[in-house]
Amino acid sequence: MSNQIKEKAIEEITQADDLKKLEEIYRTYIGRKGKITEILRSLKDLSEKERKEKGKIANQIKQEISEMIKEKEHKLLAKKDKNEKDWIDVTAPGIKVPQGHLHPITLVQRQIEDIFQSMGFSILDGPEVETSYYNFDALNVPKDHPARDMHDTFWLKDLDLLLRTHTSPMQARYMEKNNPPLRIIIPGRCFRHEATDSTHDFQFYQVEGLMVGKNVSVANLKAIIEEFFKEFFSSSDIKIRLRPSYFPFVEPGFEVDIKRKGGDWIEVMGAGMVHPNVFKEVGYVDEWQGFAFGVGIDRLAMIKYQVDDIRLLYSSDLRFLKQF
Repeated sequence: MSNQIKEKAIEEITQADDLKKLEEIYRTYIGRKGKITEILRSLKDLSEKERKEKGKIANQIKQEISEMIKEKEHKLLAKKDKNEKDWIDVTAPGIKVPQGHLHPITLVQRQIEDIFQSMGFSILDGPEVETSYYNFDALNVPKDHPARDMHDTFWLKDLDLLLRTHTSPMQARYMEKNNPPLRIIIPGRCFRHEATDSTHDFQFYQVEGLMVGKNVSVANLKAIIEEFFKEFFSSSDIKIRLRPSYFPFVEPGFEVDIKRKGGDWIEVMGAGMVHPNVFKEVGYVDEWQGFAFGVGIDRLAMIKYQVDDIRLLYSSDLRFLKQF
């Protein structure tokens, strides 16, 4: 039976004069429902000895038919290419290959890094999963501070670990192992357990800055922040103002507002002089002082690109992302 199928297949392959006919032959004999395939499936009902003998023959025939089909296919393709006249219009414009591009948050983060690097700051990275010590205790956050509650912080179940609520923990980690003077920024993703709306999300990107030295003052803080925003918005008309505010890890603390020419004041970041308790926790003596600041990268991206809903930045909507 197998040999008869083989002879019939060879005859049809030899007579095939186009690729469509060859494809039909393939399906008829060695496709999923082909004759050889059906023979191989029926072997399970035979004895072990018969299964081995007939299976070997059927597989050999299947292999031979497959090789003949491939050989015939090459011949038909070569014949087709020979008969068709090749013609290329060298004046036709090329086809542009679609290219990817960076996300707006990445673009803004890289710009921030470039600006601060030009001012002598080093760039650090840190873990997104933190201990409560580095996220709160080392930063002078009181035990009864609301930020420790579940409504603000994502805690890992059955572990004394959490998803960091800011990138400030790297301040303490870095100061523990490095002596001043120092200038660092820490960009990265943060998480807070809060409702999502047009200006808030449970995840966001922040860049934390820290400068420590013997004579560092609020004047240095103001000068560096002002220079940063002038570079970031490519404008010399940027004005900033500091308003008193409270943050556990700085004293005094400020809210920083910016104003562009013809615009209104916009609150953009928190900052202040590093609290003495933070220096004490990492072992710095009284002769050192410094400032710290934190700004949302998402917030700056929204201002820079005039985006009115933070959720667009995380929507993965190509209609939005292709604009950048």
